Amino acid sequence: MRRSLMTVVVAAVIAPMALAGCGDKQKAAAAATPAASAGASSAPSAESATVPITLSVTPASGKTDVPTSAEVGFQVSGAKVTSVTLTDSKGKAVSGALRDDGSSWVPGKTLKTKETYAASVVATSDRGLTKTVRTSFTTMGAPAHRTGTGLYLFDDHTYGVAMPVVAEFNPGIKKADRAAVQKRMFVRTDPPQPGVWSWTSSGTQAYYRAPEYWQPGTRLTVRIAVGGLATGGGRYGDRDRSAVAKIGRKLEMNVDNATKKMTVLQDGQVVKTMPVSLGRPSKPSVSGTMVIMDKQTQTVFDTTDTAGSAGYRVNIQYAQRLTWSGQFVHSAPWSVGAQGHRNVSHGCVNVSPSNAVWLFNRSLIGDPVVVKGTGTKLAYGDGWTPWNVSWDEFVKGSALPVPHLAEVITP
Repeated sequence: MRRSLMTVVVAAVIAPMALAGCGDKQKAAAAATPAASAGASSAPSAESATVPITLSVTPASGKTDVPTSAEVGFQVSGAKVTSVTLTDSKGKAVSGALRDDGSSWVPGKTLKTKETYAASVVATSDRGLTKTVRTSFTTMGAPAHRTGTGLYLFDDHTYGVAMPVVAEFNPGIKKADRAAVQKRMFVRTDPPQPGVWSWTSSGTQAYYRAPEYWQPGTRLTVRIAVGGLATGGGRYGDRDRSAVAKIGRKLEMNVDNATKKMTVLQDGQVVKTMPVSLGRPSKPSVSGTMVIMDKQTQTVFDTTDTAGSAGYRVNIQYAQRLTWSGQFVHSAPWSVGAQGHRNVSHGCVNVSPSNAVWLFNRSLIGDPVVVKGTGTKLAYGDGWTPWNVSWDEFVKGSALPVPHLAEVITP
């Protein structure tokens, strides 16, 4: 199996997606490992006196107050690290894996607080000779301030081809701290596809996507390994987050304001067209590439808290969220006469009850919805918006250098 570019992010505790009315502004470790494990070492061979191997290891022996996100780092020449063993004070082994670049070994889970660990690192030369260096260190106590983390991806769920990996942080990660955080977010795709992390300007979210939509059937294995990681301002990540999920069939919904129609394609073939009504001139729908973020068979749109007497409260069926600001695809029996002819909604994509059920029963969270021709552009970060910018623009949001795509996938 090959893995896509590994980078990291600390995410914010996932809050339920609050459903609000169209135009409302209310925002509603079986995971990936850095590389194949180096394996545990038992009684490694002694170094020959003639072997020109140099090996240094971190944390330094005896070091205290080490963050619980600590990696076993090393510098080696004349050989390659072939084994890393980490045990706690009771002798229990900690699983982990080497980074692709061989610079360190990453534990498979956050270490315990106020615990003493012993590490043994073995380097082996091409001639089969070895050098072993051991170190021990003690982790810090529980931090007083934490960064909340979240991952909008869940084990054993199936998502649409436009589903980005979305990591969230509360409070947001400042620019100066993003590279260190990004190094601790790992994504593996099978079959292999290149991918990159990109941050929103506030640092509250980071998206991971490929240059094109995911291939149907792709398996995503994700670990946001930020538990105990320093995230800036004296805060530390609250916990690791991980998920293994699958990408389903390719379903796309394209909405054209000029024709007032939605065209639904599955695996590139048109399977249905239906009339729609979009936002009225005073409350226009936004144009752009959006992603279904949430689905509710029944909910309530309530804008009275923000619009007062001009607001409304209405029961809605078969609602599929596209933006944080309140744009949905949903059933609208009251606008059936206008659908296909004129725009009368508060910004949502109105469809008939029968078409809403048809869509709802076939769509997945992560399916792309493209709206064009309304004259109002989708704001970046208003929903899961990484597909609304070009690949060249998207990678500018990475806090780490982005390799050429040929280098992103490694053996």
